Amino acid sequence: MAQEAEELGDTRISQDVESSRDRADTMDGDGEMIESDVDDEEDEEEENEDEEDEEDEEPKLKYARLTSYLGSLYRNGDATSAFLVAGDKMFIGTHNGNIHIISLPSFQSIRTYHAHSASISSISVSPFPPPLPSAVPEGVSRVVSQAQTPKRAPSITSEASTSSPRNPRTQIIPNIPSNAIYIATSSIDGKVCVASLVDVKDVQLRDFARPVQAVALSPQYKSDRTYISGGLAGNLVLTVGGRAGTSSTSTTTGTASAAASGWLGTIGLGTSSGKDTVLHSGEGAISTIRWSLTGKYIVWINEHGVKIMRSNLHLENTDSDFAWKRIGHVDRPQDDGWEEMASVWKGRVEWIDEKNLETDEGDHIREVSIPSPATAKLKRQVSQSNNRIEKLLIGWGGTIWIINVHPGGVGVGKQVGERSVGQAEIIKILRMDCIISGLSLYTPTLLLVLAYITPDEEDDDGEKTPKGHKSKASTTSTGSEPRGGIRHRQNALSPELRLIDLNSSQEVDTDTLTVSRFERLSATDYHLGILPAVKVPVMAQTPRGTLEALSGMGSGMWNATINATSLLSSAASVRSNGSKDSDSKVTSSIAAKGRHGHAHNIHPHVKAHGMKIFIHSPYDCILATKRELSDHLSWLLEREKYQEAWQLVDKHPEIISSSPEKLVEIGPSTPDRAQASSDDFYDDNASTIDSASNLINSAVEKEKRRIGELWIQQLIKDDSWTTAGKVCGKVLGTAQQWEEWVYVFVGASKFDEITTFIPTAQLKPPLPSQIYEVLLAHYAANNRPRVRELLELWSPNLFDIKSVTTVLENQLKYRDVREDSVEDGQVGRDWRIVMESLGKLHVADGRPREALKCYIRLQDADTAMGLIKDYHLVDAVADDIPGLILLRVSKEQKQTASLAELQEATSEVINLLVDEARNGIVQPDVVVEQLEKKNMTLYLFFYLSALWRGDGIQGTQGESHDRLIVESKSLVNDLADLAIQLFAQYDRDLLMDILKSSTFYTFEKATHECEERDYIPELVYLYSKTGRMKQALYLIIDRLADVSQAISFVKEQNDTDLWEDLLNYSMDKPRFIRGLLEEVGTAIDPVTLVRRIPEGLEIEGLREGLSRMIKEHEIQYSISSGVAKVLRGEVAIAQNTLRSGQRKGVKFDVVHKKDNHVDIAAAGAPPESEPILIKMEEVTEYKVRPQPKAGHCVGCHEPFSEHETETLVGFACGHVFHLNHLLNYENMSRLGTPPDVELDENGEWAPTHCVGAKVTHARLLRDRIRDGCPVCASVLVAT
Repeated sequence: MAQEAEELGDTRISQDVESSRDRADTMDGDGEMIESDVDDEEDEEEENEDEEDEEDEEPKLKYARLTSYLGSLYRNGDATSAFLVAGDKMFIGTHNGNIHIISLPSFQSIRTYHAHSASISSISVSPFPPPLPSAVPEGVSRVVSQAQTPKRAPSITSEASTSSPRNPRTQIIPNIPSNAIYIATSSIDGKVCVASLVDVKDVQLRDFARPVQAVALSPQYKSDRTYISGGLAGNLVLTVGGRAGTSSTSTTTGTASAAASGWLGTIGLGTSSGKDTVLHSGEGAISTIRWSLTGKYIVWINEHGVKIMRSNLHLENTDSDFAWKRIGHVDRPQDDGWEEMASVWKGRVEWIDEKNLETDEGDHIREVSIPSPATAKLKRQVSQSNNRIEKLLIGWGGTIWIINVHPGGVGVGKQVGERSVGQAEIIKILRMDCIISGLSLYTPTLLLVLAYITPDEEDDDGEKTPKGHKSKASTTSTGSEPRGGIRHRQNALSPELRLIDLNSSQEVDTDTLTVSRFERLSATDYHLGILPAVKVPVMAQTPRGTLEALSGMGSGMWNATINATSLLSSAASVRSNGSKDSDSKVTSSIAAKGRHGHAHNIHPHVKAHGMKIFIHSPYDCILATKRELSDHLSWLLEREKYQEAWQLVDKHPEIISSSPEKLVEIGPSTPDRAQASSDDFYDDNASTIDSASNLINSAVEKEKRRIGELWIQQLIKDDSWTTAGKVCGKVLGTAQQWEEWVYVFVGASKFDEITTFIPTAQLKPPLPSQIYEVLLAHYAANNRPRVRELLELWSPNLFDIKSVTTVLENQLKYRDVREDSVEDGQVGRDWRIVMESLGKLHVADGRPREALKCYIRLQDADTAMGLIKDYHLVDAVADDIPGLILLRVSKEQKQTASLAELQEATSEVINLLVDEARNGIVQPDVVVEQLEKKNMTLYLFFYLSALWRGDGIQGTQGESHDRLIVESKSLVNDLADLAIQLFAQYDRDLLMDILKSSTFYTFEKATHECEERDYIPELVYLYSKTGRMKQALYLIIDRLADVSQAISFVKEQNDTDLWEDLLNYSMDKPRFIRGLLEEVGTAIDPVTLVRRIPEGLEIEGLREGLSRMIKEHEIQYSISSGVAKVLRGEVAIAQNTLRSGQRKGVKFDVVHKKDNHVDIAAAGAPPESEPILIKMEEVTEYKVRPQPKAGHCVGCHEPFSEHETETLVGFACGHVFHLNHLLNYENMSRLGTPPDVELDENGEWAPTHCVGAKVTHARLLRDRIRDGCPVCASVLVAT
């Protein structure tokens, strides 16, 4: 029980802590103490209830005994007296003066040496905490350990006898950072021994001549060779220097040799044995010394209180005077007993590194609760301080102090201008009802205390029941009971490990630890060591898949899958269910291993992640670790909390995959070849991983089903059948389980409780169909609406359809249900349910025709029509077309419904019949015949109109749709007269449509039908179709009096006689004359129309009519003129294009022809006359150009040959030129080199590829032939 002090600032405040483990007082909700007036029996009942409640609360820690791993420590009757755990090593000192350094987690002895002749009182290491070893593959570390381990390990006795500071035993220890540490031990023999772990020669032994209770190495001992010690002499001694491998006497002992050694050392003639300085003295024996984690501060405890000083490390030059100066103190409490016990009680000190603390799920709850003033102050200081505040925990006697040591700086307020190197502030004081044997912080809000329970004088027999959990961290110790004889003192009680909420100062968790020979142990015999959780680099989160356990299961999965034999034979295979009965099994297994020589087994708790708490006594070592999810699962199962256990496994399947104990307990599946042989594993890694993941998945599911069945059994035992049914649907996964539990429910007549949750999908292997058939048969006899629900919910593949169909048919056969029976006020309810169920089953069984009969009896039009469409069952009801059409029409609707309502009710069936008629299944004449027999004229109209419109055609567009419409209309051709009669009766729009579209009806019948009904527009159309134009016109004029329609009719016919009749009829009707003027347009001569108007006839709107007619003629004239202009322009353009094309020159190649070839032979030509000789002067004078000849150049008159190198240009008129002659045709005397040729070295023309020449050539050629042939152009000019 913890009680917070009232005033934290005053350390001298004393407060009586009247708390006892078995006191009869209780505390009410307000925290006030009240006395109980009930009798002893009621007190006992309340205590029993409290114990039950405490047992129901799960402990936070689990325990494991490590004593069997440390068997070599206890040889020769030795017992441990000092203990320290740091880094990856455990340091243990014994009463015989031996020091054991043991590696964790392998528990291999790294080094053992004998340093003292009496009990070791304290151990210190530097640096603290030592660095952790770097990650090395297991195979590499195994090879290194084998190479470095001696072939034959000597016994502890021989080693202890042969090893000494002067003659250490040679042992190879790797010089790695985690091993580069120094170990200092103090002993009641008055000596302090400082030894290097790596170098056995680097050791110092110093004699202080008085028992030394505490020693603390400097964090930088490797460089400064400094340590502080103290003991019964009451001196706090600072030792600096000293030569390795020597044994010396402290200069503070006061002996002559010590004085001489110190004096010679000061003048440089000594042996450099080091210098001792007394930092403090005169306040009684010193029990504890501890250096802070940063090395800046030192705390020690003497009989007067707690002292804190600044060290010489990390001091600035300006603050060098503050080295070894005290910065704070806390006086001891002045309660009863402190005067006598201050020197007996060993103070416990722990510097806390808050960065290494883990949090649990309760931290947040405790933080958000109402904080104490001390907690709020602490948070405020931490948030406001930029420098690091070091936290110090002190436990002494029954008092705990939480102190913050603030870094130095310039003072403020009263101390303004003054500089300090640190300040200690008490944050919280707790009073305990026990002696503190060790303490630390478990989480930022939970204080961990190892409590030594002092026996009460009233309870001499020790039958007091401790408060808290009854979990045992170790096996029942041998010799834990008194061995008889006269008792000289009271037997001690078992120690307790408590977790205290710093916010409320209340105990959160208490575990009683049963250790060996605890009755004879005192508070100083117990030690508490903490290994903080190792910080693991944060890895990226990845989705958990099939091999999710590969990242979290550790070695357990591989042991269970690859090497199951070694797993089953190892200590890991023993199931651990917490802290009750598991330790005996674990201990016996480990002890057996030790007897057979296997001393290097690794305890799974030591390998676990998180903080590790070591509780050490002279004869025992117990490890406490945070309970994992697997421990929580075991705890839930032990207390039959199966619901929470199942939910835990479902949410965290890695509980099973990461626990080899669980995998072994559940049992692996049948191993395949990859699991059976290690050689096959290396040959086929993929198959091994697959089998491993399959084992994990199957193990998880198997465990969930096992827990789920326990949950179901518990619910059934409590008569919670409804909840049990829900749980079945959640936890059962195999057909066998479902079959067993369904029959359990059926046997108890709990059909409703299980039916809802039975699987609706097929399992693998499948659930027997009899399960579903039994349930359906039960509801068919007792609750038929439930049958309908189940058939909608369950797939027909789950049961035998014929069996269920037989059950339902028997209901009808034996008249268990009838159409006229009344159920819940509904007539024929159960009968309809049975018929609907039969219809569904027939469909599922592939018998749609039987199903259709059921739905027709039910008059279920929707389902029946669906069956007819899906399975094309129109032929099945072709004998009763009227009944099919009236499927949705009730008797009341026949009498009262409107035409539109009846058409909508029958549209689906009508459209179906139209579609089937188009497919040739049900011909229209069959439908018409049956409807005429029933005198169903209206429904016959619905059918024919749908045929004519093609209502049954769906899903097509474009030409296909139009084609189908035409095909559908063609089906009405044979029924055209009947269709006209029905359309005339019910739909005149369709009548006009069929009159205009069809030619298969009889005109006489159609005319007669329209005349009887006086349908004038239809008669006009019929008269016009039969050539009776005047009758049609007179119907329009006389009956319709519609001048617009009359004019349109005459325009359509374009008959002069009709125009004359229309004019004659209209001349005495002003309204008709106005209509003619406005709408006749240019159909007739307007002059003729105006002259026909009688003089003196008053016509309303005559001006407007004439204006409109004239305007129309003007518009028509303007349009005609514009069209004429456009035509003339287009013709001119076309003519110019033609002429340009004809005059354009064309380049061509020369075809070689024979010499006697004649292109054109002249027949009947006159003989050639004698040549006329003309003088040169005459030729020169007139320069007459000769006529061009075919195949000759017009310019040079030379014939063309096949070897022409110059480009030839021809025109449509037949004239052909050399390009050079064409360009110089007007001036033949100035013939030059063509633009596209050049002279070579011989003076001949050669083709050129110059771009400039080609461009010039193209431009000259275009300009030259732009006007066509120059010969023809000159002729035109001359003419």
